[in-house]
Amino acid sequence: MTDSFLRGAAAVVGVSEFHYKRGESPDSELRMTLRAIVEAAADAGVSPREIDGFVSYGGGENDGTVVGSSLMSHRIRWSNMIWGGGGGGAAAAITNAAVAIAAGQAQCVVVYRAMAQQDSGRLGYAKHHFDGHMLPHGVGSPAQACALRTRRMLEHDGVPESAMRSLVLADYFHAQQNPSAAAFGRPLDETGYDASRMIVEPYRLYDCSRENDGAVALILVSADRAEALGPNPAYVLAGSQGAVGGYAVDTENDLDYTSAGFGGTAGVAETLWADAGLGPDQVDVVQVYENFSGSGVAALIDHSLCPPGADAGKVMTVENLTAPHGLLPVNTSGGNLADSFVNGMGLAVEAVRQVRGTSTNQVPDATVSLFIGGPMAAVSSSVLLCTRDVL
Repeated sequence: MTDSFLRGAAAVVGVSEFHYKRGESPDSELRMTLRAIVEAAADAGVSPREIDGFVSYGGGENDGTVVGSSLMSHRIRWSNMIWGGGGGGAAAAITNAAVAIAAGQAQCVVVYRAMAQQDSGRLGYAKHHFDGHMLPHGVGSPAQACALRTRRMLEHDGVPESAMRSLVLADYFHAQQNPSAAAFGRPLDETGYDASRMIVEPYRLYDCSRENDGAVALILVSADRAEALGPNPAYVLAGSQGAVGGYAVDTENDLDYTSAGFGGTAGVAETLWADAGLGPDQVDVVQVYENFSGSGVAALIDHSLCPPGADAGKVMTVENLTAPHGLLPVNTSGGNLADSFVNGMGLAVEAVRQVRGTSTNQVPDATVSLFIGGPMAAVSSSVLLCTRDVL
């Protein structure tokens, strides 16, 4: 056990998520945000007016003062955002909420994200992100930037393409048991994957995440209050965030170019394991932000959940990646590829479900649940959730 002040100080007690096909939300991002928070509060058993902390991450438009006043909060004590990298800060947002509670800066904090095409457009063409160096060379989308790094991972490091395909097929396998998943009722096999059109080499259609309209909210309170509210809180065991040396948004020039940004000495992954006092072999289930399959594979390698190089193919098989009996069940709701994509925050809700024991692809006796935020981003982050027994 470590002496981290964050360990078990706060827990997720309420969650909500819903999504529409992109461009089809009847509501604005603010209205969807409010709906998700009210539903998460009901799930937690707290009044929305009790929420005094508001946390989001890169790309969110509605800050805590806007959301809190709309909820008629009694008092707003904590309102901030994880800067940079879009989904890279998704897991850090949960850690941020836990820090506020552990430090006594807030008592009931909501982490939220909403996306509506009518408000914020699409993420597929990220002109706002890729400026200066990238755009003049025709690189204007996350798919292009991540494809360059993934191609090098395949050719230089020797990771087989089958690792990417297995992650995609595992996502689609899990989606068939999740009625709310966008790909529910649409199974995918190797033949269908191989026949899909190329988007940007080496990414085929199914390697690329969806974009949905929708909203997600998670509510955290102190550990003491969490135990009084319900039987299955998801405690924050440890969280880590940061950027590797040499990173620059304009040039994507990480020292380890094939990394997803979590690796290295004292990097995000190593810090996470050290603060948690456990290792990757003690994780029961993983939700990895796969904006694209290759970057998801790189993130698993960075966390030492999968070996680098050619050996990655030995672990990254559909059998190993699927619940309930795989050695490394991953993205058990269907993930960003087959469930939904609201900037990756739906993965956090599924990580909570696994601790609660309520996933549609439940891993038996899951006690440690890992959520890995967006890879190959300016900021990377991961958070570990667990049951009371693990603390």
